[in-house]
Amino acid sequence: MRAELRRLVQPPKSDGTLSFLVVGDWGRRGFYKYFFTLFYLLPVLGNHDYRGNVDAQLSPILKDLDCRWVCLRSYVVNADIVDIFFIDTTPFVDKYFDEPKDHVYDWSGVLPRNKYLNNLLADLDVSFHESVAKWKVVVGHHTIKSAGHHGITKELEKQLLPILEANEVDMYINGHDHCLEHISSINSGIQFMTSGGGSKAWKGDVNEWNPQEMRFYYDGQGFMSVYLSEAELRVDFYDGYGRVLHRWNTYKKGIYTDI
Repeated sequence: MRAELRRLVQPPKSDGTLSFLVVGDWGRRGFYKYFFTLFYLLPVLGNHDYRGNVDAQLSPILKDLDCRWVCLRSYVVNADIVDIFFIDTTPFVDKYFDEPKDHVYDWSGVLPRNKYLNNLLADLDVSFHESVAKWKVVVGHHTIKSAGHHGITKELEKQLLPILEANEVDMYINGHDHCLEHISSINSGIQFMTSGGGSKAWKGDVNEWNPQEMRFYYDGQGFMSVYLSEAELRVDFYDGYGRVLHRWNTYKKGIYTDI
């Protein structure tokens, strides 16, 4: 089956800017997952969503219950100044297929797997080339670069990262590791942002990382905000009390500052 990327339109604010929050790995054991329904929700599927019945998240019935809920496997949100690419990363990970342990995964809709992934990567590459937005942001559940518990997702590093680099993506946002984290690649201009502190945090579970790349790591609960204008991309990380822990911004000329 094709993994074509559906395109959704989200106009920026009247001043031409766009702001949104990133809350990763929220909810706990099936509870407390929808406490942000006062905003529009644009989730991306994670590994826990594939355990059991993946259609529970994808069902159009949810949008009938709350029109602010949008969940697809992979899709693009066009907001004029930025294209945000939401990628279904779980089917890339070999161990979910080869070593599922006691977990039962629902792979309906993604088999045969190789064909699904090849189509997804091809369609993503085409969507990048078609993009005329000033900024390109990619969102996926799994890490590409992380010093947290799960670390690097080798399959994404091998299959997805080269496409992101070739298309000069500005930022990759993920969850999966239950921390807040900012890594700057020394090999490209991509910023890797982990916002996985929406529920349980993994205190002290951090590995060594190249200090030239590691800009920020916090092993507690929190979330992330993103602000975009035609010229500026700004990210703020907050703890669970709303205190700013880390701020980073860049301009299209490549000038950045962080505190």
